[in-house]
Amino acid sequence: MEEKDILRGGQFLVKETNCEDIFTPEDFNEDQLMMKEAVTEFVDREIWAKKAQFEKKDYALTESCMRKAGELGFLSIAVPMEYGGMGMGFVDTMLVCDYISGATGSFSTAFGAHTGIGTMPITLYGTEEQKQKYVPKLATGEWFGSYCLTEPSAGSDANSGKTKAVLSEDGTHYKITGQKMWISNAGFCSLMIVFARIEDDKYITGFIVEYDPKNPNGITMGEEEHKLGIRASSTRQVFFNDTVVPIENMLSVRGNGFKIAMNALNVGRIKLAVACLDAQRRTITESIKYANERIQFKTPISSFGAIRQKIAEMATNCWVGEAGCYRAAKNIQDRIEVRQANGKDTHQEAELKGVEEYAIECSILKVAVSEFVQRCTDEGIQILGGMGFSEETPMESAWRDARISRIYEGTNEINRMLSIGMLIKKAMKGHVDVLTPAMAVKNELMGIPSFETPDFSELFSEEKSIIKNLKKLFLMVAGAALEKYGEKIEEQQQLMLAASDILIQIYLAESAILRAEKMANKNGEDNAKEQIAMAKLNLFHAIDVIETAGKHSIISFSTGDEQRMMLMGLKRYIKYVNMPNIIELRNIIANKVTQENKYCF
Repeated sequence: MEEKDILRGGQFLVKETNCEDIFTPEDFNEDQLMMKEAVTEFVDREIWAKKAQFEKKDYALTESCMRKAGELGFLSIAVPMEYGGMGMGFVDTMLVCDYISGATGSFSTAFGAHTGIGTMPITLYGTEEQKQKYVPKLATGEWFGSYCLTEPSAGSDANSGKTKAVLSEDGTHYKITGQKMWISNAGFCSLMIVFARIEDDKYITGFIVEYDPKNPNGITMGEEEHKLGIRASSTRQVFFNDTVVPIENMLSVRGNGFKIAMNALNVGRIKLAVACLDAQRRTITESIKYANERIQFKTPISSFGAIRQKIAEMATNCWVGEAGCYRAAKNIQDRIEVRQANGKDTHQEAELKGVEEYAIECSILKVAVSEFVQRCTDEGIQILGGMGFSEETPMESAWRDARISRIYEGTNEINRMLSIGMLIKKAMKGHVDVLTPAMAVKNELMGIPSFETPDFSELFSEEKSIIKNLKKLFLMVAGAALEKYGEKIEEQQQLMLAASDILIQIYLAESAILRAEKMANKNGEDNAKEQIAMAKLNLFHAIDVIETAGKHSIISFSTGDEQRMMLMGLKRYIKYVNMPNIIELRNIIANKVTQENKYCF
């Protein structure tokens, strides 16, 4: 596979993708399936079975489970073999993150903070000496890592931190002074990735800071935060007072901290998305079990249309999220492998550039799947009714845990605007040609539309035609807004939010259709009827979101003939020739999962 053949980040918008060219969970190989089984067995035994203890803020249990995960090698999946890790591919790291994260957000947060933003900055940016010294300890769970970026005055604006690093007179060390907050794993970490500003530098700098409670070196901790969810995740404020850090513990080079932070967040975003999947699977399964057992009016409530609708929609969202996450994961892995094979980059450079290439998709998935899991857990409570509101069932804790996922790794609002901002930058650099197809759409709208009835007899032929049109719709709306506002488009946040909603729906709808088509081609349409139904149902909902976002945008920045033309274009591009039977699609999905008594895809 050559680099030119791999779809670049954001190019899904302007290029067609063949279903055989995407990776789906059905493509897991034997080793990956064994890893999935091993992780699930660990989670069921050590975490799911002790869920009530986690909700009682048992921080020691979280630490203990992390040590066991380390002993089983789960903390070392992404760590190169030369530093004591398994050195597995990006898809494998996503798979482990997915299935290890579903039982409780407390463990999921500890795992993500340690393996991602705690360990990864050293493997990607550390010197050889730093990697040899620290990474093996982090890979085994002998040490745990944390990530100190956020401050009281520096949240979304990460580079505005006030923590200072002052070089000693003899030039051997820095002294760090400042305050960090919302630090995951602070209560049991041995190492911190700390960001501080040297003098009046424009950008912050990263440091590796060791922590030993017996010799605190000017580091003090606040009390454990009392949080809505992720209650057994250790979250504290960390205070640095002339903390001595050897000069050789600077991470990368001076002033590179903001870049480290942003690249770590790109990986964190797609990992957060995949970490929201198994929570949905477990919530759906618990909801179905309850609905099958709960008898009202002499009938299991799973046979009632109102409940079947909820179950079908929950299953569809989860399945669509899987399609998007693993599609992007394989794109990233392919890009990493090609860059390494071409001898262009070291492993760490290839991984950095591979993930950075798909930063748009990382933001899209972070937003979409974090919102899916919130919706799923909310509906889980509703299906269980009063029992769902009780601490006796896992629903209320799942709902509380889900809420943070829309905030960390950059709020969903920030990520929505980032996805559009990054797409514009890629277009300006010529990495994604948006301008040419946008002009083609403009010319098409001014021409006479075809009144021929197309042949949509082939599976997904109409849906694929609609996806093409939705891409045109995005180009029409975004192109016109960009033409009007130019570089000041970033000041039009509400327009950017609407544009991102269209972008998100296109990526996920296309991913779902390609996944279902690939399954139907392999196993036959009859054996993929539920997957076909989910792809069609999701597209119908995507069009609703896109129509609203497009309409709000068009009527807000255009007037007169331009507005009328774009509204006509909107109507044309969201049009079905053959409307799907939504209730029938939901029933196909609900029948399958209620018969299986679990999420079964």
